Amino acid sequence: MTDRSNERPADARKGDRPAQVEPDVVTASETTPENIPVMRPQLPRAETLMPYLRRIDASRIYSNYGPLVQEFENRLSRHFELPAGGAVSASTGTTALIGAVLATAGRARPDRPLGLIPAFTFVATAVAIEQCGYTPYLTDVDTGTLALDPERLLADVGLDRVGVVVPVAPFGRAVPQAPWRAFRDRTGIPVVIDGAASFEGVSEAPERYLGTIPVMMSFHATKSFATGEGGGVLSTDVDLAIRTAQALNFGFHLSRDSRVASTNGKMSEFNAALGVLQLERFDAARAARQRVDAAYREALAGVRGIELIAIPDGVEPNFSYFPLLVGEEYPVSRDELYDALKKKGIFARRYFYPLLSSLAMYRDVPSADAENLPVATRAAAQILCLPIYEGLDETDQARVTSSIENVGS
Repeated sequence: MTDRSNERPADARKGDRPAQVEPDVVTASETTPENIPVMRPQLPRAETLMPYLRRIDASRIYSNYGPLVQEFENRLSRHFELPAGGAVSASTGTTALIGAVLATAGRARPDRPLGLIPAFTFVATAVAIEQCGYTPYLTDVDTGTLALDPERLLADVGLDRVGVVVPVAPFGRAVPQAPWRAFRDRTGIPVVIDGAASFEGVSEAPERYLGTIPVMMSFHATKSFATGEGGGVLSTDVDLAIRTAQALNFGFHLSRDSRVASTNGKMSEFNAALGVLQLERFDAARAARQRVDAAYREALAGVRGIELIAIPDGVEPNFSYFPLLVGEEYPVSRDELYDALKKKGIFARRYFYPLLSSLAMYRDVPSADAENLPVATRAAAQILCLPIYEGLDETDQARVTSSIENVGS
């Protein structure tokens, strides 16, 4: 695909300005004592990490599937009730997705050049499939789940040139395996699930969310399970997991012969050490965010124009984010509410906004819906994620909900 990274966006011509996008990271200005950031990552403290750093000092192994990476992968496999070898670590969530696509579908072929993804997702999904040679092929999402609907794809979307489909778990709402296994078996098209923030839900019901379709996860600091930076791929198919590890290690497996399409996506020993410690504290961290989620739902349930996104039937609860929709009946628009909160030192986020189809790099990619993406467009214009993290105290949370209840006053 032509590199357009240095081109001026189309809507920057004739004085128009491209959409303003807030940073994905928490900035220093947000974390001053009087402000409430959208999230405040909390990794294990230095004193708990020190024994692992001493192990690294003693081994003098820092990467290349060292002992801590192996320990972390083994613990992940047990945590998710996978067979030994079913969990593969990666340097980032994006490289994990690249490895899973290469292991499952391979690089794009001339007769199957398209990678079908939802328009309502973070740009990393598109970046990953592009690195595997696919052209992103955007389609709309389901009104209730904000995720791809395999039945709709079968009925309404042209699939004859699609080489891989990547369903996304929006805001960590995990993607069930069964409907996508049926889709894969019916169409013969490989499927890889981008479950970046779905660690919590998958942990609750691995039998529902894990199987022969690989599930990518991100362990970035912004996620509820974090190793600072990192990612992983989970599958009950150990052979697929081996191919994923091979794709993340220059194509090497049991030899120095590069045999398959690949990248360099191995996790470091330092990030693996954080992962081992995070597994030990995960239940307590999840419970803390669950309390924040419950308090928001109670306080905002009756606010006119605020739609609390329900957890779909058959999907486990997830507390990585607290997304809501700001509807037309609310006194101000979503962007006006975002600005009003920011003026009060409350930093929300408009995740998955702008839509991929409006970003400079992806304005010209094909769309399965002829560029008509009504559900994704509405969600991108109305979604707002409120602060949720360990340590968000009741006073600060009440400040957030009071500001939403009394906007404009």
